[in-house]
Amino acid sequence: MTKASDLVVQCLENEGVEYVFGVPGEENLDFLDSLSRSETIRLILTRHEQAAGFMAATYGRHTGKAGVCLSTLGPGATNLVTAAAYAQLGGMPMVMLTGQKPIKKSKQGRFQILDVVDMMGPITKFTHQFASADNIPWRMREAFRLAEEEKPGAVHLELPEDVARETTDSRPVPASLKRRPIAEAKAISAAVRRLEQARSPILVIGGGANRTQTSRMLSRFVQKTGIPFVTTQLGKGVIDERSPHFVGCAALSAGDFVHRALDAADVIVNIGHDVIEKPPFFMKPGGAEVIHVNFRSAEVDPVYFPQLEVVGDIANALWQITEEITPSTAWDFGMMHRARDAGAENVAHDAVDMRYPVYPQHLVGIVREVMPSDGIIALDNGVYKLWFARNYRAHEPNTVLLDNALASMGAGLPSAMASRLVYPERKIMAICGDGGFMMNSQELETAVRLGMQLVVLILNDNAYGMIRWKQADMGFKDFGLSYGNPDFVAYARAYGAHGHRVSDTGELPALLRHCLEAPGVHVIDCPVDYSENDRILNRELKHKAAAL
Repeated sequence: MTKASDLVVQCLENEGVEYVFGVPGEENLDFLDSLSRSETIRLILTRHEQAAGFMAATYGRHTGKAGVCLSTLGPGATNLVTAAAYAQLGGMPMVMLTGQKPIKKSKQGRFQILDVVDMMGPITKFTHQFASADNIPWRMREAFRLAEEEKPGAVHLELPEDVARETTDSRPVPASLKRRPIAEAKAISAAVRRLEQARSPILVIGGGANRTQTSRMLSRFVQKTGIPFVTTQLGKGVIDERSPHFVGCAALSAGDFVHRALDAADVIVNIGHDVIEKPPFFMKPGGAEVIHVNFRSAEVDPVYFPQLEVVGDIANALWQITEEITPSTAWDFGMMHRARDAGAENVAHDAVDMRYPVYPQHLVGIVREVMPSDGIIALDNGVYKLWFARNYRAHEPNTVLLDNALASMGAGLPSAMASRLVYPERKIMAICGDGGFMMNSQELETAVRLGMQLVVLILNDNAYGMIRWKQADMGFKDFGLSYGNPDFVAYARAYGAHGHRVSDTGELPALLRHCLEAPGVHVIDCPVDYSENDRILNRELKHKAAAL
């Protein structure tokens, strides 16, 4: 007979779990004891459950395997809610394990008890309370299957104290051999014919395409056809953005150079699209036809109603299309290439501005210059995210981690830490606004305790800059969005990290290179100047794009 908490750990080992991120509580002590004897799973003790959830989700994003996070009942479980939504909307496989008071006999009344299973229902793919040790293997296998299959997302399992102490003769259930369904041949042929007959086709690459095999097949397709491509924020890096066929990233909702290229298309191939992202384009009756290529059929809404759908494994569908298509000599990419060149010229022109505090576009250029092709930047949420999405050219998949789904603040530092665990040999940089950094800054202790080599670049403007920009754009007075910050250098050193402050724009490249090479956790306080966000992102940019 096996203790139930031991069986849970055996099931995790059976699923290939490497890490459990979290903050245990009294109700997890049996599980914690069982986990202490695992030879293959490492507990990553964090300082807050939300950070543990962000780390688990990012692990899932990188590996395709469900990341696992742990909390106790009540407040521990509620602290996982934001991370659950982050994983669910962002398509990141994650399994949450939470504790609970005994369900068969308890002397503590309703102390700390919430219906966590019901609470997690709307923001997960699956949620379940273990009521018997005998059922653990089947529910665990089902949870991992659902978390990892397309579209990946969050699942939740609750292990009550008394169930954790039961014994059972059940054993882990091995995963079955499975293959994804492939797209139907008639749909492939219809897509090929429509592309061959098009005047000016273009590709839009979304977050669902950010998979290893999909990246390879998409690159082959673009090389064969020469069709230009645009990415969404979550689709950055699927194809090397140094490609001459890369037009840009749809970081803004409308009015950028990429939207001028999209306006010129008569057929748009939308690959890996998910309506949780801000629309990269808006469909309208009589406009460009859209070919939807994805693991799932299209979710139709007022701005997205594709005329043709290729549903199945994306990589296989792209391989079939590449094999069948004959590139047309009549295709006209002139406007798309002009939009590409104008966008690149705009970036290059503003990237040389050496003002201090640091100008965002110059900052992006410096970060791209110092980061290797496989280096990973993990962005928190703020107005700088738009600058990095537009101006930072990703060379490989999942090397620009930004959240354009839930768009939660506080995820930048935990995401970088999870990236460090998955890729110990790569250069990793968290890029955070001062507001987002402070939401999970306590995890600096975790990073130092784990001996991580990590760079944390804080873009300091003493305000919630994104909302302040929107406030000004809407004509409201400047109110309620500014604050004071601690001395970030002293703050970092208090945790045992290395603190640095940028006092001159010209010193930034050398400082970043030093921090990327030196051991330990390095926190850089970098004052930024957002004063021209409105001029560049709203008025001037849209005027230049319209002039094309």
